[in-house]
Amino acid sequence: MNIHEAKQQIKNTVTAYLTKDELGRYRIPPHKQRPVFLMGPPGIGKTAIMEQIASELGIGLLSYSMTHHTRQSALGLPQIRHVTFCGKEYDISEYTMSEIIASVYQMMEETGIENGILFLDEINCVSETLTPIMLQFLQYKVFGRHEVPAGWIVVTAGNPPEYNHSVREFDIATWDRLKRVDVEPDHDVWKEYAYATGIHASILTYLDIKKQHFYRVVSTVDGKRFVTARGWDDLSQMIHLYEEHGIPADRMLVEQYLQDPEIAQDFTIYYDLYNKYRSDYQVDRILAGEADGAIYDRAKAARFDERYSLLGLLLDAVMLEMRTAMELDALLTELMTVLRDFKAQLALEKEAAEDILGSSTRKIKRRYDSGIQSRSLSESQQAQLLQLWEILRQETALLHGAEQGDAFGIVKADFDSRVAELKRLVRTASEHVSNMFQFGDAVFPDGQELIILVTELTANPHSARFLAKYRVEEYFIHDKALLFRQRQKEILSEIEELKLD
Repeated sequence: MNIHEAKQQIKNTVTAYLTKDELGRYRIPPHKQRPVFLMGPPGIGKTAIMEQIASELGIGLLSYSMTHHTRQSALGLPQIRHVTFCGKEYDISEYTMSEIIASVYQMMEETGIENGILFLDEINCVSETLTPIMLQFLQYKVFGRHEVPAGWIVVTAGNPPEYNHSVREFDIATWDRLKRVDVEPDHDVWKEYAYATGIHASILTYLDIKKQHFYRVVSTVDGKRFVTARGWDDLSQMIHLYEEHGIPADRMLVEQYLQDPEIAQDFTIYYDLYNKYRSDYQVDRILAGEADGAIYDRAKAARFDERYSLLGLLLDAVMLEMRTAMELDALLTELMTVLRDFKAQLALEKEAAEDILGSSTRKIKRRYDSGIQSRSLSESQQAQLLQLWEILRQETALLHGAEQGDAFGIVKADFDSRVAELKRLVRTASEHVSNMFQFGDAVFPDGQELIILVTELTANPHSARFLAKYRVEEYFIHDKALLFRQRQKEILSEIEELKLD
């Protein structure tokens, strides 16, 4: 299955395992909850989906790479305990609590989160001395005498033997106690993640053209050559930062992440062309509706790969604007909830306005700190809470020394100014989307390029939400045309398949 399907399978499992009956007992007792074993090649995104699951379910996540653990850190250290049995005294040996189990309890104590996922990566590559302990853990969820707390689901991961020579085979008794989920690389599914996280547009368009370069592992006389989803993700972050600082993203950088010389060279050439197109086509002028005739003529005469790069540049620009607008939209929605509560508390006249808003500010900070520690917040949720905290700090400062009766008016004025900024962002993004389609109509009236624009805008979660909330007429006109053409093809196909006697 692909990584999206694997994520859903694990999410469903966690939901089922955390289900309780009317007496508060787990419907599947913890000792019968099979650990999940996620089997897949390296760099495919196994850890990333665990973070997404924890964030979406609002539970904790504790991750360990088992190749870094020794028998002592996993099992604990032996100690002597003095006990009395049947009136006689004895010295017995027992193990201290495992570092891993102790970390779960510590997170529960410090964050107040009772449910979570204990994620143990590379579990089939542990050292020989640790293997028997891990097999016992997979079967009974205990290290020594200490069990994983109820409400914490065990998810493990490992690589198939062909990717890692350190893999140790499990016996049938162990496999029979696991929920095994096998996952394979899938470019189209990864692209959903890429849009959501802002993967660099040059990488997106390159992989659309050359999907066979998305994931590759080959053996040569010089060793393994490989390109993974993780490599593209990490390279994207570096390209963004290099461009921000004006540092050239050259082949030497690319080869540090794409460890296949041929693919690294091919992408470097494409990236240089991509930047050349960005300069030549003056994307900002196209989106502003100010492109001159020479740009139209060049686009009409361009080969498909050049056209596709141009589409990527246009989409990247408008998608960034729509994402920025939707992030501010979500932030202001959260802020409005806080300010409504602030207004209600002011009406009670029990506390000073500055103290009321200050209390709300501290609550947001505690939510952020707890979410960071428990890893139950996505990166976008982290950013939103930090921004909300900063806004509330600023508004609290505005209330210092103000009259109680003026307090709500002060914070409302600040809120209204932020709403005005959101309206400006929405207006600009909407105009640019309209101009993009008008340019496409003029340059590619009968081509598949307009289909690509509609499809990519629909596939990107940020632009899809923007277009659903802030209707842009040109998008919906082309979307309807695309649906009509697709249905027309389906009807013609159905007619061709009819067999008349």
